[in-house]
Amino acid sequence: MKFSLTWLRDHLETTASLTEIVEGLNRIGHEVEGVEDPAEKLAGFRVAEVLTAVPHPDADKLQVLTVNAGEGTPLQVVCGAPNARAGMKGVLGLPGAVVPANGMELRKSAIRGVESNGMMCSVRELELGDEHNGIIELPADAPVGTSFAEYHGASPVIDVAITPNRPDCMGVYGIARDLAAAGLGTLKPIAIPSFETADACPVEIRTDDPEGCPAFYGRVVKGVKNGSSPDWLQQRLISAGQRPISLLVDLTNYLMLGYGRPAHAYDLAKLTGAIVARRARDGEEVLALNEKTYTLDSTMTVIADDNGVHDIAGIMGGEHSGVGDDTTDVLLEIAYFNPERIGVTGRKLGLSSDARTRFERGVDPAFLDEGLDLLTGLIVELAGGEASDVVRAGAAPSEPLVVTFDPTLTKRLGGIDVAEDEQKRILASLGFEVGADWQVTCPLRRHDIEGPADLVEEVVRIVGLDNVASAALPRADGVARPTATPQQALERKLRRTAAARGMHEAVTWSFLPVPDAEHFADGAPLWALENPISEDMKAMRPSLIPGLLAAAKRNADRGADGSRLFEIGRRYFRAADGSSDEKPTLGVVLAGEKTPRGWSNGKAQGFDAYDAKAEAEALLAAAGAPVDKLMVFGEAGGQFHPGQSATLRLGPKNVLARFGALHPATLKAFDIDGPVVAVEIFLDAIPAKKSSGFAREAYAPPALQSITRDFAFLVPADLAAGELARTVRGADKAAITDARIFDVFAGQGVPEGKKSVAIEATLQPGEKTFTDAEIKAISDALVASAAKLGAELRG
Repeated sequence: MKFSLTWLRDHLETTASLTEIVEGLNRIGHEVEGVEDPAEKLAGFRVAEVLTAVPHPDADKLQVLTVNAGEGTPLQVVCGAPNARAGMKGVLGLPGAVVPANGMELRKSAIRGVESNGMMCSVRELELGDEHNGIIELPADAPVGTSFAEYHGASPVIDVAITPNRPDCMGVYGIARDLAAAGLGTLKPIAIPSFETADACPVEIRTDDPEGCPAFYGRVVKGVKNGSSPDWLQQRLISAGQRPISLLVDLTNYLMLGYGRPAHAYDLAKLTGAIVARRARDGEEVLALNEKTYTLDSTMTVIADDNGVHDIAGIMGGEHSGVGDDTTDVLLEIAYFNPERIGVTGRKLGLSSDARTRFERGVDPAFLDEGLDLLTGLIVELAGGEASDVVRAGAAPSEPLVVTFDPTLTKRLGGIDVAEDEQKRILASLGFEVGADWQVTCPLRRHDIEGPADLVEEVVRIVGLDNVASAALPRADGVARPTATPQQALERKLRRTAAARGMHEAVTWSFLPVPDAEHFADGAPLWALENPISEDMKAMRPSLIPGLLAAAKRNADRGADGSRLFEIGRRYFRAADGSSDEKPTLGVVLAGEKTPRGWSNGKAQGFDAYDAKAEAEALLAAAGAPVDKLMVFGEAGGQFHPGQSATLRLGPKNVLARFGALHPATLKAFDIDGPVVAVEIFLDAIPAKKSSGFAREAYAPPALQSITRDFAFLVPADLAAGELARTVRGADKAAITDARIFDVFAGQGVPEGKKSVAIEATLQPGEKTFTDAEIKAISDALVASAAKLGAELRG
């Protein structure tokens, strides 16, 4: 939630600085996510007076102005605004200033051959509104040469994260109340402009759905004049991220953002008959203010008249009954809706709004009359008109919760010692009534209070969460048993290994756009969400690679030369019985430059399939997989490039990992430039260690020196070299400790359909040195094993 410091001070009498307020908000549990000072964006803009205005000699729609900006010598400025004229005062952007709307830096330049020393600015260019028909016109008494930020009263904007359990702080007044309780000022009472009521309300107002809408209040105001809002109101809405629309709409938004109380204004001329809160009928439709049509059902509460639905209750108003510039009579509605019903309706329709956010968390049921009077008074004061009496249909919840509180709990649960009188003061300042024997009556707006522990939290946070000392949990004597599961220990080890190999950990969404998920689903049914955050997060991911590709693309779009990303997470599948199946997985994406260009290597080098294989084998080794026993199969899936990808298996069916270069079609689908290589390791497929002990195996280096022998074989061209090496190692497992491929050749001197593979075998003697006969016997066994694969020893 955003609000300006000026808006906060409307409700909080304080001398605290911006820094003290920000620190205070963090201290009492309202995390400040950012502070933006509009004055910084308006640096270089001054109040200026137009002295003369003559037509441009070479452009019909331009004028040449001489402008007094308070610097002594008038400046010449070329301007195209139709309202620019001698004698007016406006806002001049001097050379060096940056226009907030488009980021353009103003410079001294020539426009159609005439020198221009800045720019006279419009409202939209300074992001103060949407008007762009001409330049800003300031009052005649605006002081020339003054900084426009200072004249305009630009105020810092504070962005606060409000937790879902605190709907009472989803208005600026609630924030001010908490700060006042924390000693940062005095809370001002709500000032309701005075107005008189004329006659009885001419419209019947009732609620036929007391479960969904327990209370429905309204009144009519006739003879209003809609139009633009005053500057003070527009500034407050803009600081909250709202676009000013019209006076009547802006005032309802002001009530919601300022006091956490949504309300609605209907054009009375567009209504027919009684206004009723009722259940929708199955199949009814409504065109909402977002210009989308929604189909309703009988579980939803709506506001309707004799002609049909006008409002999705508590969520969004209808397009055809909203107020406009020609509205003269309005019906004001303020209600209390069932929070659960609002949440269910919003999720069914996939419709979010500021009103829904507040209603589904629970607004203050005691603020109906006061809120309606405040809105009415502001309308009468600013738009004129005559208000009717209030019609009150139904009644909001009015039974407060009473909690028996023990003040010693604050020390036991909160860890800080607070005097009883101070605890009473804190609770009273937050609106709680502390009676005899510590019977605490909670305000109706505090839906989050359920028992004594919640009152402890209130006291502790107002005293300051930073005053709660850190305390270590008690630890039993002796050696504590490990608390991490084998899966957690494995994931921690893999994270360390991946980071040590130069990769950065990414944490991506578990949800994907449906096309991205389908690309990696290999035809398997997807888990699709009924109520996704957005359409781009509708399917549960069947692979970690799409999320990593999106992260690599974002890096590349921001100028990163290369990305080495990994992630450990879950893939999601629909099991045969229809239940959810989650599989732990490690994903790796290597994109962009492997090494930058340089004098020794010339052009930058990219990643290839061998880099992916190296990462796969290193990570599998860290996971405890028997890497020397793995088989290589060239079936990584349609997302990978054939011939530049493979799978690593323990046996023909147990796939531990897949790796390689991604297929060009995959890169095109994700709009990313290649080449890109990826690895996916299926952690649930790695066999668990048989030993459950914690001791490492004893280090026993060989007593005798090993020897090496080189063998060159002619093998079928389609034989995997790794399979040959694995077969050679298995010829004598006691004596042959390693077999390394050091050359592969096909071409001149090698028969058609064949290739030459050279292997270096390491022979390790045990208790005694090998004799020549033993070496020959081992070599013969090695050659015989290779022959089973069709390998012939080259002469």
